[in-house]
Amino acid sequence: MVVTVFLGGWEFTVHHMDIPRSLLPAPSYVYERMRTAFSPLMTNAWPTTLETMLSFLIATVGGVVLALALTSSTLMNASFYPIVVFFQLIPKIALAPLFVVWMGIGSTTRIEFAAFMAFFPVVISTMAGLRATPGDALRLCQGLTATPWQVFFLVRLPYAVPYIFSGMKIAITLAMIGVIVAEFISAERGLGYLIVFASSQADTALILAAILILCAIGLVLYGLVALGEWLAMRRYC
Repeated sequence: MVVTVFLGGWEFTVHHMDIPRSLLPAPSYVYERMRTAFSPLMTNAWPTTLETMLSFLIATVGGVVLALALTSSTLMNASFYPIVVFFQLIPKIALAPLFVVWMGIGSTTRIEFAAFMAFFPVVISTMAGLRATPGDALRLCQGLTATPWQVFFLVRLPYAVPYIFSGMKIAITLAMIGVIVAEFISAERGLGYLIVFASSQADTALILAAILILCAIGLVLYGLVALGEWLAMRRYC
């Protein structure tokens, strides 16, 4: 209902005030532009989606592994956790041009930059989850002479699952943002590149159409992470 009212008000305002399409196209024209440019939109959506998924997977695996290392060793935690916090505080979008300078132009650079953006929330959330295990449960495991692997898989991991997926939900959005930002700077395909191209042509309708496709992709990927969380919670909780 709210969306319908918003779109109706947008359509009415644009036509009533005679706003140029290059400034703010009506929703009906955005739809028409999406229909006519559907093929290039889908062609450019594929690399963006693929690079987002790859960077997310790299960030998730790397973040969980690093979090395991930091929580299992006091020396590792004291040595590397301050570095993790430092990099978390850096405005990482500002580093995108440096990634291009250091690593060149290409899909690999975009994936690495997006993984860099998505990496730290997974680390922080996983560490919080692994540290959330109640002390009574750990002492019970010690009393039952459980092995470290048994303690991890049967006790620590189930407590950490909600935290891990909280970090993953943040990571999937940051991975997409990272890919788009990298495509703005150094890409010859992808929705980020298409947005820059449309901007140079003052094709605002195509920009909005590309943004709508990005929103749809983001919702699907976020939904897949949420589905994975639901399955994991059924398994461990």
